[in-house]
Amino acid sequence: MCGIQCNSEDPMLAAPAAGRRILLAGLGGIGLALGMAACGQSAVTPAPTTTRAAGTSKLELILLGTRAGPPPVPDRAGISTALVVDGHTYLIDCGRASVSQFSKAGLKFGSIRSIFLTHLHIDHLADYYNYFVLGGANFTDPLGASGPVVVYGPGPARGLPPRAGGGTAPTVAVADPTPGTKAMTGNLNAAFAYSSNILMVDGGANPTTPIDVHEIQIPPVGADFTNRAPVMQPFPVMSDGTVTVSAILVPHGPVFPAFAFRFDTEYGSVTFSGDTTYTDNIPTLAKNTDVLVHEAINMEGAKLSSDLRNHSLESHVEVQKVGPIAQRAGAKKLVLTHIADSRPGPLDAQQWHAWAQQGYNGEVIVGTDLQRIVVK
Repeated sequence: MCGIQCNSEDPMLAAPAAGRRILLAGLGGIGLALGMAACGQSAVTPAPTTTRAAGTSKLELILLGTRAGPPPVPDRAGISTALVVDGHTYLIDCGRASVSQFSKAGLKFGSIRSIFLTHLHIDHLADYYNYFVLGGANFTDPLGASGPVVVYGPGPARGLPPRAGGGTAPTVAVADPTPGTKAMTGNLNAAFAYSSNILMVDGGANPTTPIDVHEIQIPPVGADFTNRAPVMQPFPVMSDGTVTVSAILVPHGPVFPAFAFRFDTEYGSVTFSGDTTYTDNIPTLAKNTDVLVHEAINMEGAKLSSDLRNHSLESHVEVQKVGPIAQRAGAKKLVLTHIADSRPGPLDAQQWHAWAQQGYNGEVIVGTDLQRIVVK
């Protein structure tokens, strides 16, 4: 596939085209850190939701989790979004509690066509492997798809940047400190080998067979872990007859690579910013998109040092400045997710809506968990 290195030669990562499996059948009866005070948030002002009778939507966005950063909070699950096209599901990131939220949303594991990882920060990965090892997931697609779930994610960074603030930092796994999606998945398979093996002995299915990892290949634009997101044009990732996906690099602090994704369908387009600070690449990728799903932070009213504020802005976009990005892109609708508020207490969705509306003429939605947004 264009723009992709297919790693199907590894039998632990790629399944034969024998169909998707029922996982854990033998279980029987066994039952960023942004340093912000917002971790104590306990309530959310409801956001507007576009709804339609179940099963009638052709293109629908489901916000499984909308929280930024690793620390658990009671009111929001970690960042994860499902894009449902003609009943087929495409997952974008798999943050904390994504699998549970997927089930709460009424989605079926058999509908999953592909998983897309914007970057390899833990708040986007916490539930990634759980999709394959938890809950008796049924990967027999009632819509007729066959083969494994294809995972599209970053390749290895091949280098670590200097420690923020100077000095040195310890290194985990010195022999391979910057694994990409393929190696990460292989390491997870190995880490959970006993559980997988004993379940298979007890009649369960092999949880490694539904995983087909494709590491996204970046075109020759001079990008590496020291030049993480040069100005560039979008490049193709995949097309399966239902969606056509393109990507672009985005600047997210020291992380490389970090991607934004655009999904084009016969019913419209949805663009995901991933985690990013300000960049020309987002308006380029999101040009005239129907929906721009964009991350946002708020630092107004917070007692932050200038160093912490500047450090945060190397990775994220302030909610007060998201509107002009959507306006420049010509996006018809702006959906805020990956939400982080530096102020303690409940998120004021009305204030966030007003901030995001500044400089933007389209519709703004401040996302909440399990919110469904019908595009068509």
